[in-house]
Amino acid sequence: PTPDRAPQEPITSHRQIDLAPPPTVPSPPPLPRQRLPSDYFTPHPTMKQSLLVLGLAAAASAFTGPSPNTRPGTAVFGGAQGAASTLEGKKGTVTKVKELLDSSEMIFTVPASGITVSQVQGLRRSLPEGTTVSVVKNKLMSRAVEGTDYEPVGEMLKGANMWFFIEEDIGGSVKSFNSFVKENALGETHSILGGNIEGINYDAAGVKAISQLPSKMELIATIAGRIQAVPTKVARVIKAPGMKVARAIKL
Repeated sequence: PTPDRAPQEPITSHRQIDLAPPPTVPSPPPLPRQRLPSDYFTPHPTMKQSLLVLGLAAAASAFTGPSPNTRPGTAVFGGAQGAASTLEGKKGTVTKVKELLDSSEMIFTVPASGITVSQVQGLRRSLPEGTTVSVVKNKLMSRAVEGTDYEPVGEMLKGANMWFFIEEDIGGSVKSFNSFVKENALGETHSILGGNIEGINYDAAGVKAISQLPSKMELIATIAGRIQAVPTKVARVIKAPGMKVARAIKL
């Protein structure tokens, strides 16, 4: 005989899952706002002093000149600074100087040390048109004059030199430099060292004497004036006998 079994629940293919929402957790109460003390943002006296020192240092740096390494006492153009210190820069400087030599009627040199950039700028503005002033390293100047009529100036390549490349107005260029020296009280230290014209070197006295000669334009103007005066004199000579004959007939 089969023993009696307890009734069983019907079997289902899916389990029943309770999908009830989770319980709600209350938010914490907001924290009370705290008032900061009135001196919270006030800098410490030491901080005030540091900020003041930094401000004064920044203001001072804005009005100071270049660093000692830049040698502010000498104006250098195509010399020992900037691009001219590189091989390409040196080649460019030599090429530029050669071009100036080709177009120059005369060159002369003066000491370059102790002249400031602002002084050189004033000197440049006072020079006649066609005159260029530049400080060139002796080695580069030696390469530039090599094979030219100005090669003898190699004897003057000592120390720092400022060169004047003059196209035509020699007298005006020397006069402008002399005025510059007088205005800046440089007469005892920055007189003309020498110059060269048509391949011949001249000392300071020779440069001064050449500068007192009339320029090409002055000579042309003088010759033109004399040529214009010749026909007038000839006409007077031709006209004079006729006037004398007329006077004789009237008499």
